[in-house]
Amino acid sequence: MLTSSAFTSNPAVVARTDQGSDAESYLLVMPAGRAIWVGDPEAATAFTSMREATRMATRLPACQRAYGLPREAELSVHRAH
Repeated sequence: MLTSSAFTSNPAVVARTDQGSDAESYLLVMPAGRAIWVGDPEAATAFTSMREATRMATRLPACQRAYGLPREAELSVHRAH
């Protein structure tokens, strides 16, 4: 289930750490269903819950090593940099 973060109480994002660096990238699911990785957590798809984000992360190829993170916490960390 994808939804706007304005309508969720505990939104989460899917993230991965790029190999060879400490930079994280975030999953953005396009309207047609194609998934791309972006550097801004605010632009990433906000899932309704950590459960939904984790579910999406486990459906990705294992080589991507993705995981769910709380959206608001990730936005705070991203702004601090």
